[in-house]
Amino acid sequence: MAALIYGVFCYLLFLLTILYSIGFVGGLVVPRSIDSGLMAPIAEALVIDAFLLGLFAVQHSVMARQGFKRWWTRFVSQSVERSTYVLFSNVVLIVLFWQWRPIPGVVWSVTNPAGVALLWSLFWLGWLIALVSTFLINHFDLFGLQQVWRHSRGNTVEGSRFRTPLFYKVVRHPLYFGFLLAFWATPVMTWGHLLFAIATTGYIFIGSWLEERDLVAAFGEVYVAYRKRVSMIIPMPPKRG
Repeated sequence: MAALIYGVFCYLLFLLTILYSIGFVGGLVVPRSIDSGLMAPIAEALVIDAFLLGLFAVQHSVMARQGFKRWWTRFVSQSVERSTYVLFSNVVLIVLFWQWRPIPGVVWSVTNPAGVALLWSLFWLGWLIALVSTFLINHFDLFGLQQVWRHSRGNTVEGSRFRTPLFYKVVRHPLYFGFLLAFWATPVMTWGHLLFAIATTGYIFIGSWLEERDLVAAFGEVYVAYRKRVSMIIPMPPKRG
């Protein structure tokens, strides 16, 4: 029961964090966004923002690796390992939102109403693709709820099965593609937003490469064949053969 309560708490914190993320990137509603909040000299802002982005990248990648998980589950129950990963990711993101320093200056500004509408549509489409992608595989497993629920019922954690539903037939990482759309589609691109977009794009490609090593280890030739046939980040018609 304690594990279940802990898992639910981590999941609810994730929901709040992802909602704030949408507001943070889009400059919507939230008190501190990518272009508003604590101000600092440009050099100081660059150092702080780069550190915050690097902190998230390291935490997110290291804790997701199988070698770390094998070590980590010597101290943390396997049933709450994923929930703990989600918790740490949330905390790092909350620190990033709290301490982010905007960097003013406009890289591009779209004023044409049709262009503005198109970019906002792509922004929301990106978040929608990311959300749907999690449900296409197993949303509740991805964020730890399934593990703590099965544990509360006295069942063992099931191994994952390799599937390629809907988006996954044309792109191996639709979740990341959705994030790229959301991070880059903006009518007004400031220098701070550009730094965020470039850094997260770099992390997405590095993280994808690391993740695919684990997927090949988990699924073997099945995933190798899938990787040869389907594009990694940008949706493309699958190759035949």
